[in-house]
Amino acid sequence: MKPMTAYIVLFRGVGGATQLPIARLRQVLEEADFRNVATYINSGNAVLASGLSEGEVARGVAAAVKEKMNFEKSVLVRSHSEWVESIQHNPFPEAVGEPTKLHLFTLDSEPEQRDIEALQAKATGTERLAVRGRSLYLHTPDGMGRSLFVPKIEPTLKVAMTARNWRTVLALRDLAGAVAL
Repeated sequence: MKPMTAYIVLFRGVGGATQLPIARLRQVLEEADFRNVATYINSGNAVLASGLSEGEVARGVAAAVKEKMNFEKSVLVRSHSEWVESIQHNPFPEAVGEPTKLHLFTLDSEPEQRDIEALQAKATGTERLAVRGRSLYLHTPDGMGRSLFVPKIEPTLKVAMTARNWRTVLALRDLAGAVAL
């Protein structure tokens, strides 16, 4: 039997008008042979265990939800250990006390250095950012909803991504830790 890895599964573009019913999502992922499936709020977050690689999990989840739920959005996946490492490398530890103002962007791939520099040049407000590998950390002291900078991130980095606030980041860490085998 293959060793199982706990994964965090993030769907892009869920929220507002686009919902992903979590009870049905759990059922679909279990039917797709993922183990210990759990979901967190209705905004496209799941954790599961699998013997597959990160890429295989992303493709398997995307195919299952497309086929069974007619839902076609990008899926980003991180192992529990990589997620924990991202939390440990948070460059803004002083911001964790306001978890809705600290965000972890999960990137599909590492952005080019020139694109990171271009993005940093656009950060002229109160926001602070750091890119580390396939993670982008953003502290928005005035709130994410008011930020004029946030809409510039993805087009500037030219990488698919999805963001979660720090409260959700920690909740997913704990949920994935519980499914780890």
